[in-house]
Amino acid sequence: MPPPRPRQRLEPRDLRSGKWFAPDDLRSFGHRSRMNQMGFGRDDYAGKPVIAILNTWSDLSTCHTHFRQRAEQVKRGVWQAGGFPVELPVMSLSESFMKPSSMFYRNLTAMEVEETLRCHPIDGAVLMGGCDKTVPALLMGAASADLPAIFLPAGPMLKGNFAGKTLGSGTDAWKYWAERSAGNLCDDDWQAIEDGIARSPGTCMTMGTASTMAAIAETLGMTLSGASSIPAVHSAHERLATACGRRAVDLVWEDLRPSHILTGDAFANAITIDMALSGSTNAIIHLIAMAGRAGVKIDLDLFDCISRRTPVLANLRPAGKYLMEDFHDAGGLPAVLWRLRDLLTLDCLTVSGQTLGDDIRDAPVHNEDVILTREKPLSTSGGTFILRGNLAPHGAVIKPTAAEPRLAKHTGKAVVFRDYPHMKQRLADPDLDVTADSVLVLQHAGPVGAPGMPEWGMLPIPTKLLKQGVRDMVRITDARMSGTSYGSCVLHVSPESAQGGPLALVQDGDLIELDVAARRLHLHVSDDELARRRATWVPPAPKYARGYGKLLQEQITQAHEGCDFAFLHHHDTPTPDPEIH
Repeated sequence: MPPPRPRQRLEPRDLRSGKWFAPDDLRSFGHRSRMNQMGFGRDDYAGKPVIAILNTWSDLSTCHTHFRQRAEQVKRGVWQAGGFPVELPVMSLSESFMKPSSMFYRNLTAMEVEETLRCHPIDGAVLMGGCDKTVPALLMGAASADLPAIFLPAGPMLKGNFAGKTLGSGTDAWKYWAERSAGNLCDDDWQAIEDGIARSPGTCMTMGTASTMAAIAETLGMTLSGASSIPAVHSAHERLATACGRRAVDLVWEDLRPSHILTGDAFANAITIDMALSGSTNAIIHLIAMAGRAGVKIDLDLFDCISRRTPVLANLRPAGKYLMEDFHDAGGLPAVLWRLRDLLTLDCLTVSGQTLGDDIRDAPVHNEDVILTREKPLSTSGGTFILRGNLAPHGAVIKPTAAEPRLAKHTGKAVVFRDYPHMKQRLADPDLDVTADSVLVLQHAGPVGAPGMPEWGMLPIPTKLLKQGVRDMVRITDARMSGTSYGSCVLHVSPESAQGGPLALVQDGDLIELDVAARRLHLHVSDDELARRRATWVPPAPKYARGYGKLLQEQITQAHEGCDFAFLHHHDTPTPDPEIH
């Protein structure tokens, strides 16, 4: 049960920051004198909510290049509402540049967010993120710290362009790379695509992980209504930043915390919107982890149950046609939520101080080719299905809306890659024993095996098949894939191969059956033969002997558990505030 909300507004004497600044003692003398050192007098901060602006800007975070300016606009809103803003950097997770994977560091950022909020004189926070893993990391840390907080999404970038064709980041990169690998695209055109696909600050403008997680944050109630789709460079995004600063101050006075907002019903709403958007498969892992931080238990069966009843209404790439700029102009998330209101719990609280139903009431749709009707959905069931079988005892994930329908029921011979370098080595081999009916299998790409569960799940089509015109095959792995990717890719196989999951026992030539409608993933190998293989299986040696990598190896949970660290799960006994001496 969430803690009860106070019946009346807090008084200045109730502010958490007052523990640092208010007492007449030597320690508080030191705190106040250091504020003087920075040019601030007591009138600037005393008795006012101190609002942390947690900024994930960096010179290598491409999606967040506008965050320096947005932080100043957030400060403006905090000052306007009578608060005291302090900007604090937290680790930026660049999807484009971090190796082995930004997912490897999601939990590290979540830890930093929690501890940054906990150890400083902070009353509330504005969380600035957008690039894929920053969103769950910020929300996970904020849920654990449980101080009043509001999320400011980075917003999607503008549409790309190549020779008059609209480009969507990620999705069209994969598409045109396949054509180049097949010899159908010249170097000059490839260079033009490179120059035209990412033309402004902001996150991927397809319904990839960033846009999916922003929509989930809004549905959960952690953003202002309509915030998730505003393009990064629109003036409305600047106004949003200032509004977030103002609202953060009021959240403190109202003592409205994540624990009041992140309820079981709110997470069910978020899963519903993920399915209706045909959102990124990564959302499943992040939602489970975020719910775990909030003390809410959700499992893969809930995702599949909600998927079966939820139509896909967003006609967005990679599953559909349009991009986030179109989605925003068509009415954005509030319009989709209102169309699905009978599938939602509308009395969930949001950071607005009202309910979700109040926030979205009568939200209009301006373009029904972008936001589809219930009568003519992109799909009658949700964008993501959960598969089970002897190859994935704890589940696996597939996104059928982004796959070729002909492969939804398929049996083929396995072509096995024991790890990513082995795959790269074999894919270009003209003598590789593979056909369009084969099933490509990548092992040792999961949370521990890779490590960090990189986005390797959209296994490239072998070169010789690309030249034959093949553009989709059944592919199976314990890795993730980019939310901008597409294809008949079975992902998040759990338990992973590096931990002795059945995926580790697959060999070349084994028959694998995929039946998406039946939610079935089956390895046609007898139990006796699998037992013989298991008896000779040798687990891989740990990749790290020290540091954060060692911590990850020892503490990370499996994909169906959210890949959080076990010791960071929610506990009934809260972590106490630091002692002020």
